[in-house]
Amino acid sequence: MLLLVGLGNPGAEYARNRHNIGFMVVEAIARRHGFSPWKKRFQGQTAEGAVGGEKVLALEPLTFMNLSGQSVGAALQFFKMKPEQVVVIHDELDLPPGKIRVKKGGGHGGHNGLRSIDAHIGKEYWRVRLGIGHPGDKNQVSNYVLHDFAKADQAWLEPLTDACTDAFPLLVQGQAENFMNKVTLAMPSMK
Repeated sequence: MLLLVGLGNPGAEYARNRHNIGFMVVEAIARRHGFSPWKKRFQGQTAEGAVGGEKVLALEPLTFMNLSGQSVGAALQFFKMKPEQVVVIHDELDLPPGKIRVKKGGGHGGHNGLRSIDAHIGKEYWRVRLGIGHPGDKNQVSNYVLHDFAKADQAWLEPLTDACTDAFPLLVQGQAENFMNKVTLAMPSMK
């Protein structure tokens, strides 16, 4: 079983924020792969499905970003899963828009959602870092991540979402490197 976690903030006012790219991609994966309807549990909402014969539970914590670990920890404990069975999809300021990196373990890099998850389940879970770019000034970071994607961002946001959705079975099969490569190759060249 795989626990697929998308990070974001709940509520319509946050739905298109840069910080919510994790929610956007997980929702696209659930739609494309025919997951069950979303239902509230584990201080979040979940949808279940199977990809490549493997059971996948998609989870969107509804605790707000800074408390995401409460929801992830509750689901992990309920299913008696190990952190290695968790994949967290989140926004990454330190990557250019549309870039992706996948790794297991590591630090939180100042990301409050990851910091909360680290505190609840440890650091040995998989992270899918989706680049949203940096505003250029650290004092603008909060404002930047809590604002909607610009129209110009659609040139890379939609292809990135589609590529992650198409390549997701590789991630389920434990082929993180192949997943990352397939997504990278599917992206339009950015000038």
